[in-house]
Amino acid sequence: MSAITTHVLDTSRGCPAAGLHIELQVKSGAQWNPLGAGVTDASGRCNTLMGEEKLQAGAYRLLFDAGNYFKEQKTETFYSEIPIVFEILHREAHYHVPLLISPFGYSTYRGS
Repeated sequence: MSAITTHVLDTSRGCPAAGLHIELQVKSGAQWNPLGAGVTDASGRCNTLMGEEKLQAGAYRLLFDAGNYFKEQKTETFYSEIPIVFEILHREAHYHVPLLISPFGYSTYRGS
């Protein structure tokens, strides 16, 4: 399992956000570089963003493709992309970043 995972729930429909594309990036200087990508499964989870790659301390960003997800649901949305930026301090830890989405709002937190 990836050292960085996520779980996306669509609160407007009351179910997991299956089929949502996600990109994981790492910051290098002023640039964001791709590190991995994935798609949420039927339970809204994505556990394969990094594969077996080891974490390094630094800034990371998850980009959730909310626009295309809601387009597939035939639902108008305000957010085309949802970025979540966070810091990795402990390389040996697991970082779980859940996302609750709806067409006009979202919420996130550090999970376990």
